[in-house]
Amino acid sequence: MVDGEYTARRLTAADAEALLALCRGNALFYRYHPPAATRESLLQDMTALPPGKTAADKYYVGFFAEERLIAVLDLILRYPEEQTAFIGFFMVEAGAQGHGVGSRLIGKILRRLRDHGVRRVRLAVDRGNPQSLAFWRKNGFERTGEEIPNGFSAYLPMERPLQPPESRETV
Repeated sequence: MVDGEYTARRLTAADAEALLALCRGNALFYRYHPPAATRESLLQDMTALPPGKTAADKYYVGFFAEERLIAVLDLILRYPEEQTAFIGFFMVEAGAQGHGVGSRLIGKILRRLRDHGVRRVRLAVDRGNPQSLAFWRKNGFERTGEEIPNGFSAYLPMERPLQPPESRETV
């Protein structure tokens, strides 16, 4: 459970239709990140890895409110550096947006990553996507580096440092 509201588990091919429905509800994202999701592209995303990484480093996780998929996260650990995690994809069901669901989930995820030794989280947003940029800025991410051109526009790299947990020593 995440905050007692949601259950989380790795997604599999059996979740493809629910994942596709969630993605189809987010037309704004795909306006800046074409093409629109398909069942096949989502299945590929579930196993896609950057160079030098293995399936053990990847977490393609769904968050569920009862049986309904409410959010999805694609996370790569130890990438591109040992104490860094990379968020390749995070999306909240359109009907749940604007109610703090995404920020609560990201906050919990970042705390868990920090508690497991991750010191920095990186991601990239699509140039021009006001919703994504505002969400990540609200959650403490800042632009870093130059734009990275892609086939349809450019990615804007973002990063957030994670502070080590405070010492819990007693005196």
